[in-house]
Amino acid sequence: MAALKTPQSFDPWNPAFVADPYPAYAELRARGRVHYYEPTNQWLVPHHAEVSALLRDRRLGRTYQHRFTHEDFGRTAPPAEHEPFHVLNDHGMLDLEPPDHTRIRRLVSKAFTPRTVEQLRPYVDRLASELVGELVAAGGGDLLTVVAEPLPVAVIAEMLGIPESERAQLRPWSADICGMYELNPSEETATKAVRASVEFTEFLQELIGVRRKEPGDDLISGLIAAYDEGDRLSEQEMISTCVLLLNAGHEATVNATVNGWWALFRNPEQLAALRADRGLVSTAVEELMRYDTPLQLFERWVLDEIEVDGTVIPRGSEVALLFGSANHDPAVFARPEALDLSRQENPHISFSAGIHYCIGAPLARIELAASMGALLDQAPTLRLAAEPARKPNFVIRGLEGLPVEL
Repeated sequence: MAALKTPQSFDPWNPAFVADPYPAYAELRARGRVHYYEPTNQWLVPHHAEVSALLRDRRLGRTYQHRFTHEDFGRTAPPAEHEPFHVLNDHGMLDLEPPDHTRIRRLVSKAFTPRTVEQLRPYVDRLASELVGELVAAGGGDLLTVVAEPLPVAVIAEMLGIPESERAQLRPWSADICGMYELNPSEETATKAVRASVEFTEFLQELIGVRRKEPGDDLISGLIAAYDEGDRLSEQEMISTCVLLLNAGHEATVNATVNGWWALFRNPEQLAALRADRGLVSTAVEELMRYDTPLQLFERWVLDEIEVDGTVIPRGSEVALLFGSANHDPAVFARPEALDLSRQENPHISFSAGIHYCIGAPLARIELAASMGALLDQAPTLRLAAEPARKPNFVIRGLEGLPVEL
C-alpha cells in the first residue's frame, strides 16, 4: 500500500495550526492510519489504537544505538559541537532501551516510590495554597509565573534536594534543553541547549559531590545509595536522571495547568460545574490532560520493519506518535472535541504507555489537583484578564502566560 500524502492542514510551523491543531488531526485520522511527512522525514500516526499499540511495540525504540551504529541505521551522527546535549540526553532512561533502561528505571524506582510521592502531598497542598494566596492578595496576575510554574519546579527541586537559593536557573535550563525536542530545531536552539546542558551538568556534578560526603534524605542521596544486585548508577546516569526528573517533572505539569485553565475559561459551563462540585477534581485533571495535551508528539525509531494498515515502514524510519490526535479519536472518546469534566472512561495517553510510561505521573496528578483545589477554594471568581498568547512550539504545547483577575 502506498504511503498517504499528509494534508496541507498539518503544518507544525504555522501559528494557526499551533493555536489549534485538532481540526488538522481530524483530517489526518479521516484520511488514513499512517502518513509520511517529508519535512521531518517521519511517519505520522494519528489514531489512538495504533499510537497505544506502538508505544508498547518492542520493534520500536527511543534509541537505536543499543543495536546499530548511525551508519548501520542509515542515519548521520549529530554534529560534534552538540555532544554535551546528546551525552546528557542519551543517558536518561527516557531515551534508553533495555537492558540499560530496565536497570536505571529499577534503581530510580527505589528512590521514587509511591510512598515517597504520597508523603509529598501535604507539602504540595501547602505550597499550592501559599502560591494561590499570593495571586489572590495581588488581585490577579499571570497564573503561569505565579502558580503553575513555581509549584512543580519547587516540588521536584525539593525532592532532589536542590537548595532553594540555587533553583532560579532550573527552569531556564530546562526550557533551553527542551527546545531540542521540537521538530527540526534550529542551530540557535541547539546552541542554547548545549550551553544549558554544560551548565546544568556542572551544577549537578558539584551537588552530587556534596551529597556523597554529606548524604541527606533527598532523591539525589537516594540515587547515590540505590543499588540492586551489584548495579549502580554511573555519575553520568545520575546527572541525566536528575535532569530528566526535573524537566519531565515540571514541563508537563506547568503546561497542563495553563492549558487546562484556558480550556475552563473557554467552557464556562464546565467551570461552573467544577466550582459547584469539588468531587469533579480528579476526573477534571484527567479530562484537561486529554483535551489539550501538553506533549503533542512522541517519537520512536523503527528497529525492525513494521506494518501499519497495509503500509510497510522500514527499519531506520522514525514514527511520530501524535498524542494530541490520539486523545481526540472518536473511536475511543465520545464527543472528543467537547470538554467533559465528568468523563468516566478516559484512556488518554498523555503520560505515554509501555516501558516508558511516565514515572512521575502520580506526582503530576497530585500537583494538578492541588493547584486546582487551591484556586477553586481561594479564587472562586477567577476569570481571564486578557487573551493569552500561545507559545510557538508544537511538540511541547503551552502558553506564554495566562493573565487572570478576581
